[in-house]
Amino acid sequence: MLARAAVLALLFAGCPGQSGPKPEERVDPTSRNYAGPALPRGKVILKDAFGGRHAVEVEVAANHASVTRGLMWRTSLPDGQGMLFVFPGEEEHSFWMRNTLIPLDMLFLAEDGTLVGIVPHADPLTETSRTVGRPSHYVLEVPGGWCERAGVRTGSRAEIELPPGVDAGG
Repeated sequence: MLARAAVLALLFAGCPGQSGPKPEERVDPTSRNYAGPALPRGKVILKDAFGGRHAVEVEVAANHASVTRGLMWRTSLPDGQGMLFVFPGEEEHSFWMRNTLIPLDMLFLAEDGTLVGIVPHADPLTETSRTVGRPSHYVLEVPGGWCERAGVRTGSRAEIELPPGVDAGG
């Protein structure tokens, strides 16, 4: 009887769906030592209140792990760089600064590139939910204070250049 139970256990151990969580389900993208794959790169060009254009080189977060991770644990983010979160459609999005060590400006963009709202200078290491109360398709995170320095305001327009293979959703 014991031998039969051992054989059954071995058989079930090899069955698909019976081996426990998949490797990507066992990792926590919010942990400090998470080493996810390199993110695809793109560009967002924002127009300021005076007609000037400001290019931001972005890492594109378009899947669950990269959206969950965001800019957590980064110790710096230079002007001209950021992270673009791409969502499947337009809805109201909210963000927190859990495990985020640097202040960020959060720019909420509609599918057509209109800047529908900004959360300026979000304080690091907080779990306060931040939103602009309007639907957006993208959220761009840049260094805290960048929008003010660049003259970018709600109503500004953005051109979004996604890398090949990244689906814009909508």
